[in-house]
Amino acid sequence: MSAQPHPFDPLAALRAPGDPACDVYLAGTVFLDIIFTGLDSAPVRGTESWARGMGSSPGGVANMATALARLGLHTSLAAAFGDDMYGDYCREALDKGEGIDLALSHTVPGWHSPVTVSMAYEGERTMISHGHEAPPREPTASPTALGLGRAPIDPEAPGCPPPARACVTSLAPGDGQEWIAIAARHGSRIFADVGWDDTGRWDLGALPDLEHCEAFLPNAEEAMRYTRTDCPRAAARALSERVPLAVVTLGAQGSCAVDGRTGESAEVPGIPVDALDTTGAGDVFVAGFVMGSLAGWPLADRLAFAGLTAALSVQEFGGSLSAPGWSEIAAWWSRVRAGGPRAGAAGGAGAQQADGPCEGTYGFLDAVLTGCPGSAPRRRALPTIGFGRTTGAR
Repeated sequence: MSAQPHPFDPLAALRAPGDPACDVYLAGTVFLDIIFTGLDSAPVRGTESWARGMGSSPGGVANMATALARLGLHTSLAAAFGDDMYGDYCREALDKGEGIDLALSHTVPGWHSPVTVSMAYEGERTMISHGHEAPPREPTASPTALGLGRAPIDPEAPGCPPPARACVTSLAPGDGQEWIAIAARHGSRIFADVGWDDTGRWDLGALPDLEHCEAFLPNAEEAMRYTRTDCPRAAARALSERVPLAVVTLGAQGSCAVDGRTGESAEVPGIPVDALDTTGAGDVFVAGFVMGSLAGWPLADRLAFAGLTAALSVQEFGGSLSAPGWSEIAAWWSRVRAGGPRAGAAGGAGAQQADGPCEGTYGFLDAVLTGCPGSAPRRRALPTIGFGRTTGAR
């Protein structure tokens, strides 16, 4: 696989001598994702189901890392990789294929890569995962070694976490991550989402790293449960009392946000699309929002851009390799300005025609895309990981 170039730098005008070489740092677990699409319904016990489509790609934290890198952000990832074929594939796809800096990652001899099988149907997905916690990085046997889903402070890498404009993480109840406080103390802007609370307590006080976050981006169900509200917008207002910027994702309906520092609020509707696979859409949304935040865009523009990148991603197979690059974004905007379908490579039955409100919502792209060159199509997920080069999904 040859590295994907990033000829368009959306932060070029903001870069100055002495700035961190890393735009975004993140850490976690890389999975091999195997995705089945085109299922008419959930599998039924005792029967065999055939999927009309299948794709394989790096998953887990690779979804976010790839989405960030494809938006031209200099991305550093700390993760453990197995020394099996799955691990080799994921490392090569991220390093050579996406240009992600893996200097803080490491390979674990004898450790097999975690795997997730995702089944997409009826606009949703069901996932089955298997994996074991990675053993401590030799020669260190401390709890700071990388494990499933957690981020390390590696004593062998004193620059970890490295100086970065931003860091992205996922919060978990009762599980503090020391590196987040260190990164925030050194000036990194912390963006975090959160997973489902299996304890059922839904206590914001159990998220010890929330106090270090600039932006918190839960989905609507998570936000309402954490705030004991029955409306996503009310949840966003309540969360803004705990974190500077609260963003609540509404799935296909869009997103809303409240800036607790200024009192500003914004809401942007979703873009109608025919979703092929929603795996990783939340990660792509966060990546788009981080991109807009680092560029200093207004709140509504950040929400619109994040929603656009997520809408484009769900029309491709896989989590990481479905993420759009600037060429796909520019092509979509060109179709909108020409009066064609608002989203998707071919529009799809669910796509709507461009109209005044759409052009008004995304008009900021005119300035953003100035000087954005066309580029070769991005790599997409294929049924097998056995091919050295990929040309598209099947």
